[in-house]
Amino acid sequence: MNSPTPAPKHGLAAGAQAPSADWTIEQGWDRYTPAEHATWKTLFERQSRLLPGRACDDFMSGLKDLPLRHDEIPHFEQLSDVLEKRTGWRIVAVPGLVPDEVFFDHLAHRRFPAGQFIRKPDQLDYLEEPDVFHDVFGHAPMLMNPVMAEFIQAYGQGGLRAQQLGVLEQLARVYWYTVEFGLVQQSDGLRIYGAGIVSSATESIFALEDASPNRIGFDLERVMRTRYRIDDFQESYFVLHGLHELLALAQIEFKPYYERVSAAPTLVPGDVLPTDEVFARGSGRYHAAQRGKEPV
Repeated sequence: MNSPTPAPKHGLAAGAQAPSADWTIEQGWDRYTPAEHATWKTLFERQSRLLPGRACDDFMSGLKDLPLRHDEIPHFEQLSDVLEKRTGWRIVAVPGLVPDEVFFDHLAHRRFPAGQFIRKPDQLDYLEEPDVFHDVFGHAPMLMNPVMAEFIQAYGQGGLRAQQLGVLEQLARVYWYTVEFGLVQQSDGLRIYGAGIVSSATESIFALEDASPNRIGFDLERVMRTRYRIDDFQESYFVLHGLHELLALAQIEFKPYYERVSAAPTLVPGDVLPTDEVFARGSGRYHAAQRGKEPV
């Protein structure tokens, strides 16, 4: 499989054991091996070459302002000191995926849970579980942006409420199509801001330049109805007209949306509706070819 797509952040990793009530652990920076630092270096340098002109200005600015070195896995405490001064966020180490309620509680208190392990050299282009490169390189630069900082905290607060209402699936789609796989319109064209894209070499190109996927204007109800892929590239990407739209999402009451979405049919990832604002209608060729390879 060619997809670099990580699994959703919240959930319970198979066989994972909670080391504490909030699942946080020591990063254990001194225990990283030279080979693990070398994997970080390979990933960091590859993305640093790819992202100028593809990632949004806010991501590139956050990347520049954080204490991230190309040749070693970053210290979470050093990152947190800079983040906290800028937007009040800290990075906390966890052993892998964590239960939903733990994930939401951390976000609601401006703590971003990051896997402290790094992928193996043979996993550079595909990883089922988010690692330190995805979580830190992918997410931390955007947490330097006040709008994203506010939105992700609001998502954590909203996630706790969505659990109580039994509508977590609909809310998770909002996170997936924004924080993980979102595009934004800048004055100089479409740009990436989603962590699942900026941390992936192949999807950084596919999301913006391939003719296969749809690129559709972001609409909250539309997104809440749309399933997503965790096994391959996305069939549709949703585009913000500016990051300010995330701030509006952080301030709305979701309950009426849940009621309307629950009464509407679920959409498959490649659907294009007559009401969609279409930036680019995809050919669907990539996913059609992948389906052709699947066993009958």
